[in-house]
Amino acid sequence: MDTGLLAEIKGHYPGKTIALRADIDALPIKEETDLEFKSKNIGVMHACGHDLHFSSLLGAAYVLNGIKDQLHGTVRLLFQPAEEAGHGGDQVLEKHVLDGVQAIVGFHNNPKLPVGKIALQQGPLMAGCYHIKVVIHGQGSHGARPEEGSDVIVTQAAIITQLQTIVSRNNDPFHAVVVSITKVTAGTTWNVLPDTATLVGTVRTFNDKDTQLVKQRFYELVENIAKAYGQTVEIEWVTGAFPINNDPLITSVVKAGLKDVSEPTLTMTGEDFATFETKIPGTFAFIGSNGNKKAADVHDAKYVGLDETISPAIDYFISSTQSLLSYFDKES
Repeated sequence: MDTGLLAEIKGHYPGKTIALRADIDALPIKEETDLEFKSKNIGVMHACGHDLHFSSLLGAAYVLNGIKDQLHGTVRLLFQPAEEAGHGGDQVLEKHVLDGVQAIVGFHNNPKLPVGKIALQQGPLMAGCYHIKVVIHGQGSHGARPEEGSDVIVTQAAIITQLQTIVSRNNDPFHAVVVSITKVTAGTTWNVLPDTATLVGTVRTFNDKDTQLVKQRFYELVENIAKAYGQTVEIEWVTGAFPINNDPLITSVVKAGLKDVSEPTLTMTGEDFATFETKIPGTFAFIGSNGNKKAADVHDAKYVGLDETISPAIDYFISSTQSLLSYFDKES
């Protein structure tokens, strides 16, 4: 890993191997806080609190290394790059640095929760994130003579409208799905109908069945609408992050060692910790980092994750480690 880091703490006693993960990357945002430790690089900011995450893992590493003579097993400490880009998890797995790991643990700070409050549950937590793009190809013409071309903007509008029927008419109403078109482009001037139009957006789902349904209907609608207007399309569907789906056993073991755990509110945002959960049983929690109702959310230039979050986050990592290694030792 060019910008990531993996460290390992070997316990005094033999046992299984677990991993603790924190992401380390920042965002291309100009920071608008008055913090003493605000970004020194204009246009780059830890607006998602990853500095809080890796500080917590560093603290946990210090404590765990100090008690390694008590540990039954090995702890790998993963400082992961490129979470925001959506491919950091893949890069880690390609390096095989997590081979042999029996369980993986992570968390994300949540400024909407009181500082230190842990929210954790088995099963779904965060949605899968998929990038979609459609390029429509038709015949341009003068704006006064649309009959001489094939208007790609009309097709673009029809596709945007009909894609929402996937949620309202094809999807199970008890399953959360989002289809959002976030950017549309077409044309260069006021009196010319262009020959291409583009739309991009995102799809969010919580399980593979819903993902496949949305993907199938997405392709069917786009291709058939374009065909109806006598045009062709290029379609892209790219996985940004799989859904977070916490392993029931690992989550129950971790949860049993924690105090005052609340049920989380599911979120349609994504996290590439899910990449690890496709290969390794894992659990992922939210830990409160502010709690003020007016607190800026993550990815905001005014976001502040309070320092007081670090101590309970360290405790979360340490407790998870002790609970899991103890469980695996008893089961072996």
